[in-house]
Amino acid sequence: MPPLGGLPELAAYQDEPAQMPSGAPGKNGYLRLGFARRGERTELADLDRRTPLLAQQALHFDEGMPELACVFMVSTSGGILQGDRYEVDVTVGADARAHITSQSATKLQEMDANFATMSQTVTVADGGYLEFLPEPIIPYRHSRYAARTRLEVAESATALYADVLLPGRKHYGDGEIFAYDVYSSHVVGARPDGGELFTEKIVIEPNLWSPGRSGVMGGFHVLGTVILMTPADVTERMLPLIPVGYLGGSGDDRVATGVSRLPRDAGLIYKILGMESEPVRAAVRDFWTLTRREVMNEPVPDRFRWR
Repeated sequence: MPPLGGLPELAAYQDEPAQMPSGAPGKNGYLRLGFARRGERTELADLDRRTPLLAQQALHFDEGMPELACVFMVSTSGGILQGDRYEVDVTVGADARAHITSQSATKLQEMDANFATMSQTVTVADGGYLEFLPEPIIPYRHSRYAARTRLEVAESATALYADVLLPGRKHYGDGEIFAYDVYSSHVVGARPDGGELFTEKIVIEPNLWSPGRSGVMGGFHVLGTVILMTPADVTERMLPLIPVGYLGGSGDDRVATGVSRLPRDAGLIYKILGMESEPVRAAVRDFWTLTRREVMNEPVPDRFRWR
């Protein structure tokens, strides 16, 4: 794939920020996470980081899966800024079990020059199991962002990858709904030997074509996407159990969903539309719950209750 900075949707945003040049130290974050099975549980065996991306030790707090290594990806900045170039590399070894999330929502800060990018590579070896479930993405006014994710998953492994895209700072001031300039997301599914299975690319440029139009998001504001790469027998068990269509509710609780098979028996892709983030996140959680039950025969942990 070509470098992210050369994407046609970013061609109009090649000027350099006045503050610091794109990709300068402090703006070229890097995070490498390597998980390996060690006896009865999975350990974070390989960790490399470069500010502003950060991760600390793996935690084992999931009572249903005590062998599961849980890691929070942390950013030491106030969000993703113009000129930022981030890279994340995740490896899950044979029979390892890992859960990755982020410390908070990813905020794409307002931009007046250049753009920001995120490149992610995820590799899951034979028998491995990964849940990659970051918090939602919030694109601020005039933000420009391109992400590329490559999922390299062995036939006997499972990788659950999800993202939730908000329309902006919907409840800030008079509201920012689809006020960003560009949001681009490209996901490729492959086997560890390099054989590609599928690709999905979404480019949203609200100034050129409103996402709220009929036939696009149809009046909904929040988009959730869940990609599940898993063995074919898991796909067949899960497919009839996934709720699809208009799931009811009214006003801000409205949710609509759909599911499709991924090409070449790679798994499933699940799409969710909603008005607010919480109903969409709840649908993602339901899919996560079903996945863990069918793959690992274990429940997901209860929601954490702030006290």
